[in-house]
Amino acid sequence: MEMEKRINLELRNRKPAEVKELVLDNCRSDDGKILGLTAEFENLEFLSMINVNLVSLDNLPKLPKLRKLELSDNRVSGGLEALAEKTPSLTHLNLSGNKIKDLGTLEPLKKLAMLSSVDLFNCEVTMLLDYRDSVLDLLPQITYLDGFDADDQEALDSDHSGLEDELDDEEDGESGGEDEDEDELDVEDEDDDDEEVDVEDDEEDEEDEGGDSDEVDDEDDDDEVCCPESHGEKRKREQEDEDDDDDEDDEDDE
Repeated sequence: MEMEKRINLELRNRKPAEVKELVLDNCRSDDGKILGLTAEFENLEFLSMINVNLVSLDNLPKLPKLRKLELSDNRVSGGLEALAEKTPSLTHLNLSGNKIKDLGTLEPLKKLAMLSSVDLFNCEVTMLLDYRDSVLDLLPQITYLDGFDADDQEALDSDHSGLEDELDDEEDGESGGEDEDEDELDVEDEDDDDEEVDVEDDEEDEEDEGGDSDEVDDEDDDDEVCCPESHGEKRKREQEDEDDDDDEDDEDDE
């Protein structure tokens, strides 16, 4: 994929000024130059152009906030003056696997006062006698060369990848607001569900109470039906008793 198309793809409907991290690894750079990257990326802090067949940095735009630049596995052999002019805030520079052959090529990096880490793995300059001491003397502001300091102490992960962590934290912070909104919606949905359940329970209770009262009414109706029959039978027995008494009185009179 061509570099310009890759940049448009990486924008993802954002404006260039909104982009802080841009990864263009393995895309194609026509004529070995940077294409499609403009000064509109004014807030860019991390730029990676690994293995893009880059030869020249002449087209690098002014990137005042750029802090980490990955240029490994290209064919850059010079022209580092562009970095001193265009990226004044640069702290990490990776030139591993390029065509850097002598110390003089690195001299423009002296102007980058904030530069603290430089990587030159697999560059011809690393074959020079006293390479490490020479580079550290040339660039006294840097702390780490090829991942180690002047005392051969390896760079800590926090020192070497701190920028990525900061960028990740910022992205997490932006997405955190969305998560909070989703949580609020979930809580509201749960409250609505609870209210619906409560309403259904109330309706069921009312139905149960209605059913109980209907059963009581039915029992009362049954009692009313039964009671007249009981009174009738009682009245009949009383009449029979009276008739028996009359018969006995008639016999006594005879």
